[in-house]
Amino acid sequence: MASTIPRTSLASRLAALNRSAGIQWRVIHALLMREILTRYGRHNIGFLWLFVEPMLFTTGVTTIWSLTKAVHGSNLPIVAFALTGYSAVLLWRNMPSRCIGAIEPNLSLMFHRNVRVIDIFLARLILEAGGATISFVTLSIFYIYIGWLEPPQNMLTIVEGWLLIAWFGSSLAIFLGALAEKTELVDKIWHPMSYLAFPLSGAGFMVDALPAAAQKYILFVPMVNGVELVREGYFGTQVHARYDLPYMVGCCVFFTILALAQVAVANREITPE
Repeated sequence: MASTIPRTSLASRLAALNRSAGIQWRVIHALLMREILTRYGRHNIGFLWLFVEPMLFTTGVTTIWSLTKAVHGSNLPIVAFALTGYSAVLLWRNMPSRCIGAIEPNLSLMFHRNVRVIDIFLARLILEAGGATISFVTLSIFYIYIGWLEPPQNMLTIVEGWLLIAWFGSSLAIFLGALAEKTELVDKIWHPMSYLAFPLSGAGFMVDALPAAAQKYILFVPMVNGVELVREGYFGTQVHARYDLPYMVGCCVFFTILALAQVAVANREITPE
């Protein structure tokens, strides 16, 4: 009997956890569908704008760089360099913009017992990450097909770098989104800060091409480490990628803790309309 009770208790807890996860996923899925219809509607190409929009941006930047013969500090093909850099920018920069101000238009949904602040954020983040990822994969396949790009050398390394960038962008987005409910300054500060962070994000340079004195300092910008890892996966031995994975993981964990703490505060202070 003594050994049966803990097993029964564990089984019941796992069953309850499974039910809770199922409810949570249905809530997020419903919010996701609502967000798609609200943002893109049913007109023109509708849902396709989710990944067509980032594709147009990345393609535009790639074309401009190719026509102007822009210098990026390496002998890598300009198309490949622009694709890996600017796709990563779309991943981390758009996430906070979608989460800041996300709660107010969804306050009426907060009357439902199972809808929480974190669900609203997660629905938007899944949508944003999905669009950027589909754009990145589609353009990669297209450029490889037409001969502008060589197939990547290590897919797992690319996935690792991409997931780290997504983790950083998501944790930062949830933190800023929850904090924005306290003050409008978050929205006003984030936009200029995101533009200032853009040239430091690693999209337009390789760390190895910078002066030795600057290399260790630029790696303090978390996104740079992720972009370097993605490029190492794409180009392999063609590049000498420099990154500090423990530092980036530490930044992601730090912002995740801040984000969850701020979400808990927002849950207590928000009053549904």
